[in-house]
Amino acid sequence: MSEIHDFTAVQQAELVNRRELSPVEITDHYLDRIGRLGDEVGAFVTVTPELAREQARKAEKRLLSDTPERLPPLLGVSVPIKDLDMVAGVRCTGGSRVFADRVAEADEEYVAELRRAGAVFTGKTNVPEFGMPCHTENEVAPPARTPWDTARSAGGSSGGAAAAVAAGLAPLAQGSDGGGSIRIPASVCGLYGVKPSRGRVTAAPRSDLVGLGATGPLARTVADAALLLDVIAISRPGDHHTARPLAEGETFLAHAGRAPGRLRVACFATPPVPGVDVHPDVLEAYREAVLLLGDLGHDVEEVEPPFDGSQTGHFATVWAVAATRTPVPPGDEHRLRPLTRWLRERGRATSAPEYLDAATALQGLSRAALTALAPYDAVLTPTLAAPPAPLGYFEETGDPADEYDRMTAFTPFTGIYNITGQPAVNIPLHTTAEGLPIGVMLAGQLGDEATLISLSAQLEAARPWIGRVPEIWNR
Repeated sequence: MSEIHDFTAVQQAELVNRRELSPVEITDHYLDRIGRLGDEVGAFVTVTPELAREQARKAEKRLLSDTPERLPPLLGVSVPIKDLDMVAGVRCTGGSRVFADRVAEADEEYVAELRRAGAVFTGKTNVPEFGMPCHTENEVAPPARTPWDTARSAGGSSGGAAAAVAAGLAPLAQGSDGGGSIRIPASVCGLYGVKPSRGRVTAAPRSDLVGLGATGPLARTVADAALLLDVIAISRPGDHHTARPLAEGETFLAHAGRAPGRLRVACFATPPVPGVDVHPDVLEAYREAVLLLGDLGHDVEEVEPPFDGSQTGHFATVWAVAATRTPVPPGDEHRLRPLTRWLRERGRATSAPEYLDAATALQGLSRAALTALAPYDAVLTPTLAAPPAPLGYFEETGDPADEYDRMTAFTPFTGIYNITGQPAVNIPLHTTAEGLPIGVMLAGQLGDEATLISLSAQLEAARPWIGRVPEIWNR
């Protein structure tokens, strides 16, 4: 007999809609699993059983009072929120001991939208301090580990979200991605993850002037991710960036059930960061994906990377300045982790003209890359340069400059689509001989998540991926 966590989010929503599964039952199931298994994979910073059960009871009442066609799309479905983002009345640490007791006064706009959609918030998922590293190791929660090998990192910065979904502690989760932070943990945890187009999901009530960051879903299936994206794909007045909406009556979930047609796909495995070597297992995954796309009838063409490596320094400048945006009491700066302090020192030493020059250079590189990729419907690359990294690998030397260099070498492919603003997804097609997940990445045209989702679903159907909770976590 199937356990609740064996069902996809789409299936859970359908079972609730038919009154065959209760929101309270779903919530209690996940809270029990989080309580027993959450610390083993470092999935959560804060668990919110009182809030979750209250939301589940309200969902139950609505289920009994409304007709099925009037029920919201995520009624009773558990959706944890990343601990960089605000849920009113809930602790929001940002992965830092400096803010261990901070409580959010308001919801993010997309969180409010999830409330309206009937989602149940079981807690806040683990993040590295201020979301800056690509691994999730902090001083407010256990390190986030990939459930496929708990000696290895779940990645970051949405590491806790990915660990939760992969270990069956949530059917799907919200993540955010400023340089790969959805796609990195999706790759190392064997999940499908979507970094949407710039402006697809509002950053309100806060702001992202440069537009590197994006909020999106992590899930075990393409349809689940599409379901969540449909709910959170909102804009608000005053947004600096907005993506063109889908045609009237269209949904991303519908595109997950629709053939993509014959597409023109560019591909490259040469890292757009000089001096980076790509692991043989990663290259094998990439080559298999190239062949699979060809077998499915797509026109696949190898191209040169659309960036020449100069983006690395400009991105580092913008990233360092971004690290300074969180106000920290002067007396608490020493309590920050070494990488955070190092980035903030670099950010404060950057003049306004230097920052604007870096942002302008990234915009110029983005224009050139988008022009080069304009003839293609999608672009295939590896997601990462190496398999999941051991815990502690990035901080091994104790030198934050070395940590940053190791992170850059591990993630040379992801940041380019934060620069261009294109949608990009991790496809969990491959596993190593040791059973470790290896992802490949597909990017699409600006504003065209729909084609990416259709293509992803085609790949999922042609070569079904892990899509399940590792057997060791079925307890």
